[in-house]
Amino acid sequence: MKPLQRFGLIGFPVKHSFSAAMHNAAFAAAGINARYELWEVPVEQLGMFLQSLQRQGIAGLNVTIPHKERAVDFLAEPSPEVQQIGAVNTICVRENGTLAGFNTDFAGFGRHIKALKARISRAALIGAGGAAKAVAAALAQAGTSCLAIYDVQESRRRELAEKINHIYQHTTAYAVDSIAGLDLREKTILINASPVGMKPEDPSPIGDEKLPGHLFVYDLIYNPAETPLLRQAKACGCGFANGLMMLLYQGMGAFEHWVKEPAPEEVMREALEGELEKCQGP
Repeated sequence: MKPLQRFGLIGFPVKHSFSAAMHNAAFAAAGINARYELWEVPVEQLGMFLQSLQRQGIAGLNVTIPHKERAVDFLAEPSPEVQQIGAVNTICVRENGTLAGFNTDFAGFGRHIKALKARISRAALIGAGGAAKAVAAALAQAGTSCLAIYDVQESRRRELAEKINHIYQHTTAYAVDSIAGLDLREKTILINASPVGMKPEDPSPIGDEKLPGHLFVYDLIYNPAETPLLRQAKACGCGFANGLMMLLYQGMGAFEHWVKEPAPEEVMREALEGELEKCQGP
């Protein structure tokens, strides 16, 4: 048997993640001697951690908040998607110890939004961090003509809008300075790519605003399965979805980068659904 391979997720926090259950089930189903772990890495320790991967026997990583953008600086081989988006969520450790980076969030979100058949022509996006960058690029590639972006940091929202306008000529992206500026009455889809809604005490990122019934609402957060924003969407008669299937699809992409084998989709899906049931309780 080949020696144990180590994979895992780095972020801060990561204890809420379902990724370990999904990937460990996939490794077992594929007969791969590997283990997936969760590592909470503060921002100030990111460089030290990434530079020690080979020494720790770690063969690959997923990357989540708040490291998706910062980790790009440590890649020797950023994929075209990483270079374009400016964020990485999957890392492979090469035999010589250098790091290759990929963005499977991009394809994961794109695949799920296509399966949902949501209308994406006029989109509103909350957040401008690493996950939001992948979402914005996926929306533009899928044909979104208008993309309004709000983030609490003005420089981040403006930078993301400028990048989308530069790369995708058919998409007009613009930054707004408030949630109200998103003008949800004129949009067909709202995506929350911020962490607001992850903690039990979090409010909805749009406050008490009433959502127009024609709007589709997508929250990248999957734990909890129904965030305050999604409860709002349900109450207003909107179509809605959380990010569980995006997690699945990006996880499948990561698995295939790491082990060069097709990902066992059903096994991974069942593992995620099992984790969700545990969180929901009896």
